Amino acid sequence: MTIHLPAPGGTTRAYEPRAEPLSPTPGAPFTSRVVFSAAHVVADPYADVTPDGPAAVDWDATLAFRRHLWSHGLGVAEAMDTAQRGMGLDWAGAAELIRRSAAEAKAVGGRIACGVGTDQLSATEIGYPYGLDEVRAAYEEQLAVCEESGAQAILMASRALCAVAKGPEDYLEVYGHLLRQSAEPVILHWLGPMFDPALEGYWGSTDLDAATRTFLDVIAAHPDKVDGIKVSLLDAQREIDLRRKLPDGVRCYTGDDFNYPELIAGDDRGFSHALLGIFDPLGPLAAEAVRKLDTGDVAAFRALLDPTVELSRHLFQTPTRYYKTGVVLLAWLAGHQSHFTMVGGLQSARSLPHLGRAYELADGLGLFPDPALAESRMKHLLSVYGVTQ
Repeated sequence: MTIHLPAPGGTTRAYEPRAEPLSPTPGAPFTSRVVFSAAHVVADPYADVTPDGPAAVDWDATLAFRRHLWSHGLGVAEAMDTAQRGMGLDWAGAAELIRRSAAEAKAVGGRIACGVGTDQLSATEIGYPYGLDEVRAAYEEQLAVCEESGAQAILMASRALCAVAKGPEDYLEVYGHLLRQSAEPVILHWLGPMFDPALEGYWGSTDLDAATRTFLDVIAAHPDKVDGIKVSLLDAQREIDLRRKLPDGVRCYTGDDFNYPELIAGDDRGFSHALLGIFDPLGPLAAEAVRKLDTGDVAAFRALLDPTVELSRHLFQTPTRYYKTGVVLLAWLAGHQSHFTMVGGLQSARSLPHLGRAYELADGLGLFPDPALAESRMKHLLSVYGVTQ
């Protein structure tokens, strides 16, 4: 069979899909690395909603996808950027997602950590009309929901804090307050502005060296309350330098969707664990690769994971924050959901040529359990855009 994909100049090119998928088998959690997949949400395609209204979630399909990830030994990082926090999913929807997913994790024995932020605080025409007290209270409300659900907390970067903080001392005060009251060690998340432009200058400076010093000061003051850090700056050397400065017992979870194979493999001075959005579509393949690391076979790990980087860099290309569109496209093509609809209408955020290339790269990797289904669905999508086969 042949599928005609968009090509430059308004033309098409023929592509021959592969006939056989890879067949990773489910398995137990890993022994050499802690690995989370940041998971997407499945929209309810029948809901009569508007792009700026509350999200309508298909809970059955959303939880089924999390069971899929758990079955391969992956942990689930819930209500994170990949789940469209701040890009279609509001706090009310995120709170429900946390409660439902945490209950499902308990039922199946899956590992889960959930995003804790301040997205109850909305920007107005004049910015964020709040003070540090309101930011702390918003974090505290979300931390309570997370801890009451039985999930580990991930303290996410806050748009509101970034807007109202006057300098590094405000970050030290807010994070110190939260860490002192957290029931269990948390994961601290540093999300770069390529993922969210509103986070430019986080930790009190646009100078990344100065910001790193503040970040490390927060950890050094409360090492017993920090399980690890999640770094999403797309800068491999900066992550390596940072993880080498962490106190003993504090993990580095890579969030670098451009350089994850080398960072997870590590070197003679350490390695990164993982908390990655790209492990949503790569889940079974990523799990098989990490099991190679569990046996000490770094070469086999790299042989499986290195070829996936081209797809990841394609999905996360500028503007990076729209990577979720490609992630959900691949979930639909792989048969994990019945439609290509996203909360907030974000399925329109990437061009048809971008989506066509995502399909081609994923198919080449063998990511689709049923290549014929993926081909059929891609052809249907192309036909909606007027591309004839």
